[in-house]
Amino acid sequence: MAQKIGVLLLNMGGPEKQEDVRPFLYNLFSDRQIIRLGPALLQKPIAAMIARRRAPVSRANYQKIGGGSPLPRITAAQAQALEQILADDGVFIVRSCMRYWHPFADAVLQEMVAVGVTKLIALPLYPHYCRATTGSSFLDLRQHNEKLGLDLPVREIRSWPAEPEYIHVLVSRIREGLALFAAEEQGAVQLVYSAHSLPKKFIEQGDPYVEELKRTIEALEKQLGRQGRLCFQSRSGPVEWLGPSTPDMLKQLAEEGWKNILMVPLAFVSDHIETLYEIDMLYREQAAELGMRLESSRGLNDDPQFTKALRTLVLRAVDEEHNS
Repeated sequence: MAQKIGVLLLNMGGPEKQEDVRPFLYNLFSDRQIIRLGPALLQKPIAAMIARRRAPVSRANYQKIGGGSPLPRITAAQAQALEQILADDGVFIVRSCMRYWHPFADAVLQEMVAVGVTKLIALPLYPHYCRATTGSSFLDLRQHNEKLGLDLPVREIRSWPAEPEYIHVLVSRIREGLALFAAEEQGAVQLVYSAHSLPKKFIEQGDPYVEELKRTIEALEKQLGRQGRLCFQSRSGPVEWLGPSTPDMLKQLAEEGWKNILMVPLAFVSDHIETLYEIDMLYREQAAELGMRLESSRGLNDDPQFTKALRTLVLRAVDEEHNS
C-alpha cells in the first residue's frame, strides 16, 4: 500500500464572520513571534485589550469586503486543487492549516493521523520567509506535533521566492493588469510592488524577508523587461517599520507626475483584507485623490498555473527527503 503523505498549506487564517473578528485579533496579538507586548506574562491580557479596542474598526473593514475574510475558503480551494493534481503522483492528503483561526494545527494534525498519514510536508503560502509568518507557523506546528505526542516527521518548505512557475503566473497576472490600460498608456504605467510591512528590527536581526522579496522582483523584471518600485503596507503600532509605506509611495509617484499605477500584491498569493480592502479600496481612492488611476493585479488564489507551482514544491520536497 502506498504511503500517505499529508500536505499542510500554512497560512494566517481570517475571521469568516463578524463575531470572529475580535477573537481572531486576540489570537494574532497573543503571538510573541509577531509582536512582544511587554513581559510574556502580560502578552495575553494586553492582546485582549488591543483586540477589544480594534475590533469595531476591523469589523467595519471586513463588512466592506462581504462581512468576513475569504482567506479560509480560498485556502481550502487551493488545498482541494492541489490534492487533485497530486493524485497521479502518489497518495497525498492536502489540508489548509491556519495560524490564528480555524482550522488550527491541532485539529488538522489529528485529522491527518486519523486518515493514516505517516509523514507531513509543511508548505507555507508565504513565498518569502519571515519569522512572523512562516517562522510562527512552523513553530506552532512543531509544538502541537509534540504536545499531541504524534511525532510525525515534517518536511518544512522554508520559502520559494523565485520558483519559476510562481514567477510565471505572477508575470501573467501583471501582463493581464497592464492590459487594463489603453495600449498607448501601457508604457506609462508604473509598477508598484506592495508587500506586507515588517518591523525594521526583524531585518536588523537577520530576517531574510526583504532580500527574498528582491529575488522575486529581480526574477519578474527579467521576464517583464520593466522596473517597478517596492513599498510596504499594513503597518501598525509604534515601532519603526519598513519603508517606504504604500501611501507614501503613492504620494511620491504623484509628485513625479505618474498618472497610471499597477499595484502588484507581492507577498500575498490569496485575496484577503490587505488586497480587497487596503489595495482595491483605500489605495485606489488615495490614488484617485492624487490624480492617478490605480489598478491591481489579481490574486493567484486557486489558478491552475499556481496549483502547478505548489505541486512542484511538494514533489521536490518528497525527492529531497528520499535523497537525504
